[in-house]
Amino acid sequence: MLDELDRTLEEFLKRSLPPALADSVSISFATPDDQFPPSSVTPPALDLFLYDVRENRELRTTERTIERQSNGTAIASPPPVRVDCSYLVTAWASENSTTQAQDEHLLLGEVMKVLLRYSTLPTALLQGSLASQPLPVLTRSLQAGQLQSLAEFWQALGGKPKAALNYTVTISIEPSAGIETEPAVTEQLLRFAQHR
Repeated sequence: MLDELDRTLEEFLKRSLPPALADSVSISFATPDDQFPPSSVTPPALDLFLYDVRENRELRTTERTIERQSNGTAIASPPPVRVDCSYLVTAWASENSTTQAQDEHLLLGEVMKVLLRYSTLPTALLQGSLASQPLPVLTRSLQAGQLQSLAEFWQALGGKPKAALNYTVTISIEPSAGIETEPAVTEQLLRFAQHR
């Protein structure tokens, strides 16, 4: 499912960025460490590093859904679990650029406009099982991320600090299949006996 989210975000950015920019930029999901970019990525590039996945307890619900079947049975399903997937978005200029910082800031600025434009991912762009989710795929841009310290993050990766955007996408996961119930009681028969 996380790979489907990556593919969705790649498609979303490719379709939403200005065409000239979308055609010239690579999109990566690699770790932005001191070895970035990997050989498969040619800068200029956007990197969306998935650094945190956790349940969104604020959106937790305990209500089961009941789907009635034509044969009189019903399927009771547990509620989907809402999961926040947090990305650190960085821009990487072409190595031969003489204005790398400005190029990266320009790219991040365009990405920021796209991310702020949508509070949910467009359903037409959802890939794989995300397309059949029962709830909208929510997004949050430029909010405080789950990283305790960006300085420690960059130090741990061995890289130099870069400008970055936090982007969180909330997806739904159905942890188990529904359970088919017995046919519902639709009539009740009462018998009365006369006592003498």
